[in-house]
Amino acid sequence: MRFAPAAAALSLLAAVTASVGFSAEPKPDPRAVMLVAEGRSALTAGEPQKALDAFEAALAVDPAYTDVYLEMAAAARSEGLQGKAIRYYREALKREPANFDAISGEGEALVEKGAVEKARLNLAKLQSLCGSGCPSTQDLAMAIQRGPEPRVLTAEAVLPDAKVTQN
Repeated sequence: MRFAPAAAALSLLAAVTASVGFSAEPKPDPRAVMLVAEGRSALTAGEPQKALDAFEAALAVDPAYTDVYLEMAAAARSEGLQGKAIRYYREALKREPANFDAISGEGEALVEKGAVEKARLNLAKLQSLCGSGCPSTQDLAMAIQRGPEPRVLTAEAVLPDAKVTQN
């Protein structure tokens, strides 16, 4: 009986500490939100490098803002850097494993890169998480159906070997 008050205090402390872990997600820093909006407008204006600079600045302001990685991936994809975009999507998935946009975006980047089978794994994961009616699932399914874009071969890429012959 003499340990009852201490036990009650410890159980109350444990309950309060446990409830803190289930709190709502933190709101992003308003400066980071402003920088992301600036980056989006630069991306729509066709300036992906300026957009990446704004997104990186937003990440420096608020490192916990996961949506910045999705925007950076979109900017990298617009420049044709699918490998870099996949890395950004995977960083977002480390932070939020059930982020539908990150799973779908990674799958679309994989299709653009030519890794259709890996993209199908992402599609199966999305279908199990949010179903076939989910917009992210439908976007990825359409990207897989379109398939990778054919690579364009330029004339400079197939120059003949120069051979020197003696007359």
